[in-house]
Amino acid sequence: MKDYIEERAVEIAGYIVETKATVRQAAKKFGISKSTVHKDCVERLKVINPALAIEVRKVLDVNKQERHIRGGIATREKYLHAHMR
Repeated sequence: MKDYIEERAVEIAGYIVETKATVRQAAKKFGISKSTVHKDCVERLKVINPALAIEVRKVLDVNKQERHIRGGIATREKYLHAHMR
């Protein structure tokens, strides 16, 4: 694996663990696709830094459990703003 890919994977993982960011937020922050963030943090990181991979997995699992709540809040906000116009 190329060095810059390993560095990117570790950097993204550190960001996710520190900020509890979602895959979408991390992708936006680093200017890459959600698929790349996911591949870096789930597949590549297991080889590069297994301990960090476990920490990222914990954050991603919590985010996955909460996504329906965030989606509901976003939908609510959308319709509140639409009716206020």
